[in-house]
Amino acid sequence: MNIEDYRTFCLSLKEAEEGMPFDEKTLVFTIKGKMFGSTNIETFELINVKCEPEKAILLREQFEAVIPGYYMNKKHWNSIKMDGTIPDKQIKEWIKNSYSLVVSTLPKKIQKELTDKE
Repeated sequence: MNIEDYRTFCLSLKEAEEGMPFDEKTLVFTIKGKMFGSTNIETFELINVKCEPEKAILLREQFEAVIPGYYMNKKHWNSIKMDGTIPDKQIKEWIKNSYSLVVSTLPKKIQKELTDKE
């Protein structure tokens, strides 16, 4: 997966938005203002995705390219090395999971609005 494919996939998720709130090189993807993914646009070495704490640990044990979230809360975030060792299909699944986790923290009314637009 290259950075354009990553960006296109993230923006394909319902009402996902992109921005650069931290600096000119960190691209952040959000839903209703809450982050579900990020990457450095200059290097695209890693992407950050939110994950259930127990699952995050298991993925780190299972995949060498999955590490504790770089510059993130390591309990809730994993970083995925974009070195080609993880199939795109798997990366997309983790991005969707991150998005869903963030949506699940939104008010019920907003969750319903997002679901109704499917």
